[in-house]
Formats: sequence, C-alpha cells, structure tokens
Amino acid sequence: MDKNFFQRIVFGLLYCLVVVFCTHPMGSELLQNIFPVQQYQLYYGLIVFFILVGLWECVRIMEFRKGWERLAVFPIAILILYRFSKKYFYHGFSFEFNLSEILGLSLILIAVITLFRFKSELDFESGKLIFTLIYVPLTFGYALALPYYNSENTFSLEPLFLFILIWSSDSFAYLSGRLFGKHKMAPTISPKKTWEGFAGGVLLTLIFSYFIEQKFGYLRGNWMVVGFLVAVFAPMGDLVESQLKRTFNVKDSGNIIPGHGGILDRLDSFMICAPVLYLYFILDKLL
Repeated sequence: MDKNFFQRIVFGLLYCLVVVFCTHPMGSELLQNIFPVQQYQLYYGLIVFFILVGLWECVRIMEFRKGWERLAVFPIAILILYRFSKKYFYHGFSFEFNLSEILGLSLILIAVITLFRFKSELDFESGKLIFTLIYVPLTFGYALALPYYNSENTFSLEPLFLFILIWSSDSFAYLSGRLFGKHKMAPTISPKKTWEGFAGGVLLTLIFSYFIEQKFGYLRGNWMVVGFLVAVFAPMGDLVESQLKRTFNVKDSGNIIPGHGGILDRLDSFMICAPVLYLYFILDKLL
C-alpha cells in the first residue's frame, strides 16, 4: 500500500511538471541554451503525444478486430490533427461562428450520447472507429485553440490554468467526497463520486478562478465563468471515460503513468473541458 502511495505521488508530480513545462513560457526559457524551441512548439508536442497515446489506448479498450477500421484509425486521426495543426501554426482560430468547428463540437456531444444511450452501436467496428476519431483527436484538437501566441512568441496561459482548475476540481471533489460523501452521483458508472464531492470541487475551483480572474485579467473570457464550466464538465469527462471502460470491461486505459493509469485516465476531464472552453470563447466574443 505504501509503495503504491509513493508511486502515485512521484509519478503524479512528474506528470504535473511535464504539463507545466509545456504550458508555461519558462519551459522554452529553460531549454534555450540546450535546444532552442518555442513554447507553442512544446505545447503542440504535448498535445500530439496525448493524441497518439490516447488513440492507442482507445483502440485497446474497444478491442478493435483486425480489419480496415483498425488500420484506418491512425491515418484518419492524422488528417484531423493536420487540419487543427494548420490552423494552430497559422493562427487560424478566430473564435467566430465557423460551421465546420461548430459541427465538430456537435459530433462530440453525439458521441457522448451514443456511449450512454446507444452503446450497442459500439459493437460494430465502424461505430468504434467513428467514436475513437471523435473522442480522441477531435477533442484534443480544440485544445490547440486555447493558447494565444504572436510573432513575438508570446504564449498565453489558458491551457496551464485549465489544467490547474481541473486538478483543483478533481482533488477537492475527492477530499470532500471522502469526508462528507453520502449521495452517489452515478453509482453504476463511478460508485465513488458523490454530490457532496461535486459541491466541494465546485467551491474550490471557483475560489481559484476568482484569483486567476483578478491577477490575470488579460486572459480570454471571464475566468469565474471558466471555473464554473470546468467544475461542471470535468466530472462529466471522468464519467464519460468511466462509462467507456465499463462498456468494454476494462479497469484502466493503460499504464503509461505508473499508479495513475493511462493518458485517457488522466486526461478524461481535459478532453471534455477543452472543447467546452472553445465554445465558451466563441460565445464570449460574439456577445
């Protein structure tokens, strides 16, 4: 028990350090004397890594049979990544009502509904293929839109603070649930989640959001609103991945982070929150 506890602590801290390194300008500053790289390139590399490992984990969870669908997962995913990459490197995200991007957001909602209400569709290889392509590269693709960088290589902190808010939501929800949890949120999907834990996660996330809004007012949007969205949708992201694993009778998505599982286990909340924030930034600009 102690060994597993310390393993979780050590590798959890390493994971957090990697994320901070790739989402804060100090990452590129520390590397300048060794390997000159821009911060937006580090962030892009992080997201690409998440996509590639996440795809492999999703294929493993859903037990693709040998066929054209399994062979098509990575090539089609790379095309999706290419589309987002092109917009990312050429500053193509304008946060305006773009039909193709809104359609992409709608597909994420349809995939989630399918997983919960029509999961028999995932018995078919074509259904697995479509779900995987939406759930992994499409959701992570919207994460590329969150930071802002310009010709002076100024890199904004939206992705870093999104991670921090997700971590605060998850951590305080866990602690609140352990101390006060009595009423289950989704007992058949995630038995340990409680409404008391959810309330605790919302509270701490809103507190952190207040300080972010006060100190970093130049960020996109109102971060009290962002904090509320994260507090609501981060648990939903966890429930989506829990439902996926339960559907295919899998305990963990992988073991790339010892003591914590796979990329999908660690990034499930981020994968849902990133598209939600993208939509919020569009609405905020329109309104």
